[in-house]
Amino acid sequence: MNIDRTASGGISNYLTPPVMIVGMHRSGTSFLTGSLQLAGLELGEHSEWNRHNQKGNRENQEIVAFHDTILARNGFAWDNPPPGPLSWTEEEVASAHRWMEQYKSEARWGFKDPRSLLLVEGWLALLPDLQFVGIFRHPEAVSRSLRKRGRITEEQALGLWRSYNSRLLDLHNQRKFPLLCFDEDEQVLHEKLDEVCAELGLKAPPDERFFSAELKHHKARKSSIPQELKALYRALREVAR
Repeated sequence: MNIDRTASGGISNYLTPPVMIVGMHRSGTSFLTGSLQLAGLELGEHSEWNRHNQKGNRENQEIVAFHDTILARNGFAWDNPPPGPLSWTEEEVASAHRWMEQYKSEARWGFKDPRSLLLVEGWLALLPDLQFVGIFRHPEAVSRSLRKRGRITEEQALGLWRSYNSRLLDLHNQRKFPLLCFDEDEQVLHEKLDEVCAELGLKAPPDERFFSAELKHHKARKSSIPQELKALYRALREVAR
């Protein structure tokens, strides 16, 4: 991943840099986003319920559709990731500008869509000061969750995990942002989350947490996964909080 921080069209007319929550599907991004929202991060319109996540995936459907459009125009999709960066058309850049107008007066705002990892270069061209918070999960737990949701093989699920999390690690190596592991127990996870909230200038999270057992319905089991994935998971754990 090669990020051009000097790309033209960058904007910075916000009270504070926006926050992008990054991580793969079924990896704790809803937990992380919902928790940051409780601490004061403005999300705008977002999903608060769906059949795969009773608390909602906290995604803005306009942004999801925007990402899907760019991916589809280039022949890709969330489950068919591009091998490298994708360029945005002038119309797509203008569309992103229009969407962001709603947040101009917000003290702290952000958004979450796992597809963002596939299009992060375009966002950084628009928002050079964009901040990130990331989360990841064991490949087997993600694979089991994806396979329960739809028609996808274990090989495909693990391939997607590798594609998304390779991008996540590359982005972290370049930008050094807070990164959490969703496999840790609830107490440890919340302690680290509190640190992240303080670093982002958000208020202390309330006593009532966003976390619920439903968010971790699928856990990793002791089984064989490719060595490449084991190495990538270890590398993520090494740089995580």
